[in-house]
Amino acid sequence: MKRKEKIKQLWKTCFEDTPEFVDLYFDLRYTNDVNLCIESGDEILAALQLLPYPMTYAGQTVPTAYVSGACTHPDYRGKGVMRELLAEAFSHMHAQGVMLSTLIPATPSLFRYYARSGYADVFRYASTLWQPDACPTDTPSAYNHLRTTEFRDDIYRYLDRKLGERPCCLQHTAADFRVILAALRLEGGQVDVLSRQSRVVAAAVTHPAADGTWTVGELVAESPTEADTLLHAISRASGDVPLRLIHPVQPATAAHPLGMARIIDAPAMLRLYAAAHPEVGLNLALSDELIAANTGYYYLYGGKCMRSKDRLPGGHRHLTVDQLTQELLAPEHPYMSLMLN
Repeated sequence: MKRKEKIKQLWKTCFEDTPEFVDLYFDLRYTNDVNLCIESGDEILAALQLLPYPMTYAGQTVPTAYVSGACTHPDYRGKGVMRELLAEAFSHMHAQGVMLSTLIPATPSLFRYYARSGYADVFRYASTLWQPDACPTDTPSAYNHLRTTEFRDDIYRYLDRKLGERPCCLQHTAADFRVILAALRLEGGQVDVLSRQSRVVAAAVTHPAADGTWTVGELVAESPTEADTLLHAISRASGDVPLRLIHPVQPATAAHPLGMARIIDAPAMLRLYAAAHPEVGLNLALSDELIAANTGYYYLYGGKCMRSKDRLPGGHRHLTVDQLTQELLAPEHPYMSLMLN
C-alpha cells in the first residue's frame, strides 16, 4: 500500500470525518512532501501534516506551518510517539525557515497536551448572533449580491487584501482559497459577495448550521454600512434567518479559545519584535527543551536584538518558549479563520 493510502487509513481510524471530507483533504491538501510520520515496519504509528501559511506579524509577513491531521494509532497511544513526532516536526520546520507553528486542538484536553511541547494558547475568536431586525425587502439598487462557490480572482484578491490588513492573522493563498471553496460545497455553503459598479466592497464565507441559523465564518467589508448590507442580503437569501458571526475579538466581546502557536525560530521572532518595539529594553534567558537552537541569552535594546551563548552581566528574565510565545503574540490578538478544522 502506498504511503498516502496508509496515512488516509490511519486518518479514518482516528477521526470521525465524513468520507467526502477525507477524500477532499487527501485530494486537495495532502501530499507526501508535507507529511511526517513514524513507522514500524510497514505500519504507520503516527502522522501529521505541516501546511504552510503566511502570517502577518509586527508589520511583516512571516512563514508559519499549521499542524494538521496529527494522530496516533490507538494501539500506540500513551507511549510518547506523538511527542517524538512533534520534536521531529520542530527540527524539520526550523531547517525550512519556519518561524511559527500553529494548530487547532480538537478537544479541550489537547490544549494541555500541546502545551507540554511548547505551544501557547493565543488564538481567540468571538461569536455574535446577528438578528435581521427590520430587514429591508431587497438589496439597495446601488449594490449587487452574488452567492458562489466558484473561484473568482477578484473575490480572492479582495479577501486577500482585507485579511492582510489584520495585524496578526494567518493568511490564505489562492490555492488555500480553492480548498476552502471545495469544503464549502460539501457543507452547502458559499461565498456571499456585495459589489458596487462591478467592484467588490464586501465578502463573507457562509454555511448553514444545524440549529437553523447560518454561520458567517469570515466577513470583510469596506465599511460597516456595506457589511450590514451584505448581512441583510445573506439573511434574506437564506430565509430571513439569524446569522452567527465568527470574528476577531473586539472590546466588550467574549473571547473563546481557538488555536495555539509555538515559536520555532526565536532569534528571528525576537528581531521582529524588537524592531516593532524599539522602546523595549530586555535581558532574556530563554529555554527550549525541544529546539536547542532557541536556548540562549537575548538582549533587546533600541529596536535591535542581540543573541549570546554566554550570559552577560545584569539581571535577566527567565522564560520558557511557551511563555515567550505568549508574551510576543497574545498582546497582538492573533486570529485565524477558514481553517479545515
